[in-house]
Amino acid sequence: MELHLKIPVTILKDGQMYVAYSPVLDLSTYGKTFTIAQKRFTEAVEIFFEELESNGTTDEVLQNLGWLKSHKSWMPPLQVGHTVENISVPLVS
Repeated sequence: MELHLKIPVTILKDGQMYVAYSPVLDLSTYGKTFTIAQKRFTEAVEIFFEELESNGTTDEVLQNLGWLKSHKSWMPPLQVGHTVENISVPLVS
């Protein structure tokens, strides 16, 4: 059986590295290039689900991450926005 998922992934440049992160799995990885970060993220998701399955914790973990089970399929939380906010934070010296 295979799960076919659409998972939102954000890839950020951090110095010389690219970081791939998905809030719906609270999972991240990195690579020296954008493409490597993408590939590693896919691999990390595969390992993540393999571990859930082998530990028998798929339902528990996905529910805790806000996923909904419909019939025998899982749906991740719906990403409703992605913005860049300008925020001023007073610093106490």
